[in-house]
Amino acid sequence: MTFTETKLKGCFVLEPIIFADDRGYFFESFNRQRFNTGIDQTVNFVQDNQSFSNYGTIRAIHYQIGEHAQAKLVRVISGRVIDVAVDLRKLSPTFGEHVAIELSGENKKQFFIPKGFGHGFSVLSDTAEFFYKCDNYYNKESEGGIIYNDTSLQIDWKLESEHVKVSDKDLILPTFNTARL
Repeated sequence: MTFTETKLKGCFVLEPIIFADDRGYFFESFNRQRFNTGIDQTVNFVQDNQSFSNYGTIRAIHYQIGEHAQAKLVRVISGRVIDVAVDLRKLSPTFGEHVAIELSGENKKQFFIPKGFGHGFSVLSDTAEFFYKCDNYYNKESEGGIIYNDTSLQIDWKLESEHVKVSDKDLILPTFNTARL
């Protein structure tokens, strides 16, 4: 597996080594020792989550704060998404900046998003099955979010506005400048 750090320190794109032949393929999707060596830190995942979404769905910028902050390792099992990480670390030189990575069942890339970042994705295929590991348990009182179309973040979700589907909960999220960080 190769590990490539993005412009946001601590965020990595992981690309597996795929062994394919006329029968199909095999790849190692996670190995804790290789993973921790590749990102040069120790992360212990405690929870796996999976979601299924239709074309045009945007799952807005979500995060956990304080002692319940979460690092995530995300991938797409089937379909295609634009996956976004936003740097919410106030002392970071890239505070308020984001990276967007295309993840798909075909490219099998994974994206590591450390604590201190917001995360969201948009679905570009008819459907997408999204899988992610978290290093901390979800805590409702510690959740935060940022509205998907915040003009200060200028995130290109790669969707025309008439196709965008956002939950009622995500439609009332605050802007980056008013979010609880």
